[in-house]
Amino acid sequence: MMGLFDDNFYSTKVTRRARKEKMREMPFRFGRTGNWSSLRIAAVSSLASAIVAVLLFTLVTGAGFGSNRSNGNHAMPVAATSGLSNDPLERTIQASAKVRPAVVSIINEQSVSGQLGLDDETDNPDDNPLEEAGVGSGVIYAKAKGKALVITNYHVVANADKVKAVLLSGETREAKVVGKDQISDLAVLEIDGKGIDTVAEIGDSSKLRQAEWVIAIGNPLGLGDSISMGIVSKTRRTIPVSLNQDGVYDWEMEVIQIDASINQGNSGGPLIDLNGRVVGINSMKIADFGVEGVGFAIPINDVMPIVEKLREQGKIARPYLGIYSIDLEQHRKQQKWLIEGEEETDEEAEVEESDDLDEETIRVPDDVSEGIIVLEAVGPAKKAGLKFSDLIVKLDKQDVGSTLELRKYLYSEKKIGDSVEVTFYRNGEKMTTKLKLEERTDEEE
Repeated sequence: MMGLFDDNFYSTKVTRRARKEKMREMPFRFGRTGNWSSLRIAAVSSLASAIVAVLLFTLVTGAGFGSNRSNGNHAMPVAATSGLSNDPLERTIQASAKVRPAVVSIINEQSVSGQLGLDDETDNPDDNPLEEAGVGSGVIYAKAKGKALVITNYHVVANADKVKAVLLSGETREAKVVGKDQISDLAVLEIDGKGIDTVAEIGDSSKLRQAEWVIAIGNPLGLGDSISMGIVSKTRRTIPVSLNQDGVYDWEMEVIQIDASINQGNSGGPLIDLNGRVVGINSMKIADFGVEGVGFAIPINDVMPIVEKLREQGKIARPYLGIYSIDLEQHRKQQKWLIEGEEETDEEAEVEESDDLDEETIRVPDDVSEGIIVLEAVGPAKKAGLKFSDLIVKLDKQDVGSTLELRKYLYSEKKIGDSVEVTFYRNGEKMTTKLKLEERTDEEE
């Protein structure tokens, strides 16, 4: 933080010549021969007390002496721009009060047959009663044409047959899913805007600093209108995620790491700064045994461009290769588990599609230890001649050793309609083919 005083004003260094000149100008002198009257002593004491009082007032209020000077990374003082108190205790109360009316609880309802994995739906809705399958949070960020628009997480509304939003007042309203995107874990909902007067102010996540105080608001464990507080542990961190929740990391997300409590139901709620501005969307936490205070939020600067596209198009168009796959490394671990006769875990159960694979089927040179095994080729991949058990190792001369690397290359380097050269092994022979990337038409790849 910048000092309250200009350097020259605050400096205690005075040249010898300047000190002599100053001493000659003083009405009284400090010395062994000087005799001070009581009146002089009282006058000096009063002057010193007045100076101390002014300095203390400056320190407390932040006024004067260049205190409003920006350091390039921090905004003007809150009291001068937003009307919020400088008292840190009051600022948390005021900041949360500013946003709370815009925070809603999200209820994901699914049919009983759908939750059980059954396919016995009928044309009569009464024969397929809906039950609450999950809860989450959301934040109202805009109003348009009588509707209020809500940001939440993709996983909060995934597989929902009906979505509802509960306002701060306790009123429940039907919500329509305007758009959603699994890769970014974001979704946009629309609810009736009648009576909704508060819209959250969007902040700037690029200005967050480590150890800055932030507040998470949401619906943890179904306990609506809950607030937790903490600090920014890391302004930007890359973490691997499992899009299909099968324990296999197949994507990476850029997130803000925080130590504010993030529990089930907090997902989709806002992370705000002490100005009451939304700087992130709470998304996930690490739930391993013995881990506490490690939560993550999607930076709002990453959120808003995606939200606008979802609002306009309902989805994020990304290039589609057209394969269902398993990583070679994962497959070999599975084979090792089966050979050693260990008890199957949930993660192993998710990759049963590769049971027909064996080391003979995917023969590769000994120096090849990474790649993506094709379990099924559809769309562009099928048209290009890729088949079951082919091992993809490169895209356009770029090594791809896992599904994560394949996705990162496609989404960052390619567009729909682009051509890509695929290098793969089939029966131990290295081969290449070219295909034209299409638009993904479903939620899986």
